[in-house]
Amino acid sequence: MTDIAIVGLDGRFPGAGNPRAFWDLLMSGEDAVREVPAERWDKNAFHDPQGAPGRSNTTSGGFIDDPDAFDHEFFGISPREAEAMDPQQRLLLQSAWRALEDAGLDTRRQAGTNTGVFVGVMGNEWAQLHMTDYDRITAHLGSGNGYCMIANRVSYHLDLKGPSWAVDSACSSSLVAVHQACVALRGGECDQALVGGVNVMLTPALNIFYSQAGLSAPDAACKPFSRHADGIVRGEAVGTVVLRRLEDAVAAGLPVYAVIKGSAVNHDGRSNGLTAPSRWAQQDVIAEAYRRAGVRPQDVVAVEAHGTGTVLGDMIETNALGAVHSVERSQPCSIGSVKGNIGHTEGAAGIAAVIKAALALDRGVLPPSRHARTENPQLKLASKGLRLLKSPLRLKDDTAVIGVSSFGLGGTNAHVVLARPKAQSRPDAPGGGVVTVSANSREALTRNVLALARDLEAAPERLLSRLCWSSNQVKSSGRHRFASAVSAKGEAITALRRFAQDGEAADGIILGSKNKVSIGWLFTGQGSQYAGMTHALHTRHGSYRRALADVDEAMEPHLGGSITQHMLGGSQEIDTTGLAQPAIFAAGYALGMVLRDTGAEPGWMVGHSIGEFAAAVHAGVLSLDDACQLIAVRARLMQRLPAGGGMLAVRCPAEAVEPLLADCPEVALAAVNGPEDIVYSGPIEALERIAEELGTAGVTSRRLRVSHAFHSPRMEPMLAEFKAIASDITYRPTRLPMYSTLYGRLLGEGELMDADYWAQHISRPVRFAQAVTEALRQEPSHLVEIGPRSVLGPMLRRIPAARRLPVLTPIPGPEATGTELSEVVARLHCDGLAPDWKPLYESCQRALHRLTPYVFSTATRFWSSRPVEADSAVRTTLVSTRDRLSTASVAPSVDAAKSDAFDRDVLGIVSDVCGYAVHEVTPDSLLHEELGFDSIMLIQLKDRLERRWGHPIDAGELLPELTTAGDVTRFLRGRVEHGRLLSR
Repeated sequence: MTDIAIVGLDGRFPGAGNPRAFWDLLMSGEDAVREVPAERWDKNAFHDPQGAPGRSNTTSGGFIDDPDAFDHEFFGISPREAEAMDPQQRLLLQSAWRALEDAGLDTRRQAGTNTGVFVGVMGNEWAQLHMTDYDRITAHLGSGNGYCMIANRVSYHLDLKGPSWAVDSACSSSLVAVHQACVALRGGECDQALVGGVNVMLTPALNIFYSQAGLSAPDAACKPFSRHADGIVRGEAVGTVVLRRLEDAVAAGLPVYAVIKGSAVNHDGRSNGLTAPSRWAQQDVIAEAYRRAGVRPQDVVAVEAHGTGTVLGDMIETNALGAVHSVERSQPCSIGSVKGNIGHTEGAAGIAAVIKAALALDRGVLPPSRHARTENPQLKLASKGLRLLKSPLRLKDDTAVIGVSSFGLGGTNAHVVLARPKAQSRPDAPGGGVVTVSANSREALTRNVLALARDLEAAPERLLSRLCWSSNQVKSSGRHRFASAVSAKGEAITALRRFAQDGEAADGIILGSKNKVSIGWLFTGQGSQYAGMTHALHTRHGSYRRALADVDEAMEPHLGGSITQHMLGGSQEIDTTGLAQPAIFAAGYALGMVLRDTGAEPGWMVGHSIGEFAAAVHAGVLSLDDACQLIAVRARLMQRLPAGGGMLAVRCPAEAVEPLLADCPEVALAAVNGPEDIVYSGPIEALERIAEELGTAGVTSRRLRVSHAFHSPRMEPMLAEFKAIASDITYRPTRLPMYSTLYGRLLGEGELMDADYWAQHISRPVRFAQAVTEALRQEPSHLVEIGPRSVLGPMLRRIPAARRLPVLTPIPGPEATGTELSEVVARLHCDGLAPDWKPLYESCQRALHRLTPYVFSTATRFWSSRPVEADSAVRTTLVSTRDRLSTASVAPSVDAAKSDAFDRDVLGIVSDVCGYAVHEVTPDSLLHEELGFDSIMLIQLKDRLERRWGHPIDAGELLPELTTAGDVTRFLRGRVEHGRLLSR
């Protein structure tokens, strides 16, 4: 049988708001039962110690905190719909999201996947409260209630395409859901499954039922297998696990809590009574689950029992367990029940037990059994090969097996067999990375940044890179984003906390929204080389090392040696033309490859002088081998030119220099880098004379070091020799827009960068400013300078169209630390790029580590207007914190005062339909993403608009045109002005 991996989980339980707190509660053996909260029902009005008709014999239960809190805006659900939803739907939706994150998955990226949703649930008290007043039933009350909608709600909002259904087999519901999910995974119906269970107590109905049936413990305590066992106490919970076929989970690198080896479900049949448990059916379902799992009873170290703490139930269950487990074994099979800690959570009981067992297997220790010290001697556990744990039990064997039982009140029984996964050794992976957090709002981002800071504080330094990698995989796709390249844990924590304190003022911390990123690549030319160039990047990033090694291999036959050795060493020989040009090309090509691998693809490219060769390779004009041959030949031939040449950069208009060139025919224009950034080349003596005369006139200039003269009698033979070699190379049309610095414009369709082009490229001026000015008409969002040193940035700042754009520099120069590449990717990510993060990490660093899942807002609350009262005919109504906001007095803004009555009228209707306060709806509010409009609300909007203006509106014309609230106003205004509201 195919093993199924539990790769993620989440839950909220009485006394425990998350799985970590749940585990602490179990290990400490605490009891989380408390008095009925005042907002549920009047506990005194429904209480009678003797359990009189219509009354419960207890006033307590296991209640979760804040079941009314729901971050509706995160899911794009309007307040109007949120307040109508069963709280069980709200709780499960948030739990499902968090469970996927706990698995190391980005929940948003699960959209469209073949993920099934299976939910165990047996209570629907919200519908009882709100669907019996027929005059108040709304469309959202209909879709917000019902068992089917609990699973379907998760599938819809997360856009999951696998099977989706709810299971109600009473107390075994969620364990049966686990079984059904495993069947679907093994049968190929889905490739991933979310399995949940949820139970929320809103009325005393079942408390009264249990009391009348003699099942309710008067002291409000489940005491499984205790001599004091006398009934159950009800509890609440929501829990979710993420399941994958084990081989798929391992292939995806997902962490594994435990492995489901097998499961079985059966029914009592016609036994002692519809609600009475059957020993024989329980015995059979356990044995069948073991058979399917391929395990022997003696392999099972523990069973998380159903363990309700009723006299009859405990006796029948231990007899069934003993019949299976009383075999020769080294130690008794431990039994216990989570119900002793949190109460009987009914439809969520099975998933609570599975989560307890999975956590125990993951941590290698079994929690003690509450009430074990008062074991019922009549159960004779020892003779049945069973025992209750009075203290935690260390699970020494990596193959430890735990069974989980769950038995439904109506006779449906389930048993699931879990085992520890095989341990996988992972070597230490020191280093840093990019720490990322994202959310749907600025406030939410701060909450989640602080949560990640706490995770980092609790983790050892050696896990930093894996924590960064995990944050990239799980927490990077939201609209508001934080990203920071870090090298040490303390640095990461400081960055996170600094942002939380003042995000806008935090140095080096980036906050952005999801925008369209369009990048222009600019490759640096000669003069950017230096001894040890790119050494820091080469040391830090394996992706750059591998890309540079590819260039080195392709260059070696043409250069006669390793260009990498010259680049990374400390020799000043790198300044010679014969090495500088190949080195600049190698750095540009390799860095470009790394950026492309991250997804930072260029929309267009410009190459300054020698930088155009690397651009040409990335544009598909040249193969890497051909480019290496051309570069090596070019560098070697130019190295032969006479020494004594130089270059002079001048900060003034070209017209101011032209008169001085009349007496210097050997000086020529070399590059136009900006309107007042001109470069001339020629003999050093001539350039010095020009510089002296310009200085007298107050013009700034500076010498650029080269080792040859560009314009000499030997230039023409050199060009001829170069062109002859270049003519044997194959050239292809550009795949990407290329702005030529030879022509100062975009290369046309079919215009080749061929042998003639590259020959002219040597001797003609570099028209950088013209090429960049033309390229900027494409309106890029970012410019990235690709080369060993930042030299183009200052030039770009002198080009007016480029001044407003960020110029990102992965390698700033000799002072580079190697983190700059990560900083560039972080910036692009915050501004909208969805990077592939792999190039920033070594393979051993790309291991997922569980992080605190998304922290939802608890600011908005949705509940009934009053608790359930005895002998009351008053109907409960829906109430939310947003209702109070909507009725608050809000002073109109200046813009609102200026808007006309028509606009205010339309926006008022929009706000009323969705449930937001009037001041929260603006013309720019997105109907679906921000206001939560769905098809029901759109039809309601159409009906309201028709009633307001007294004329029918064609839905076929209206609905496709609506994206924002302002679109509604514009649609109506256009039809009112043209009289089109008068007919359908």
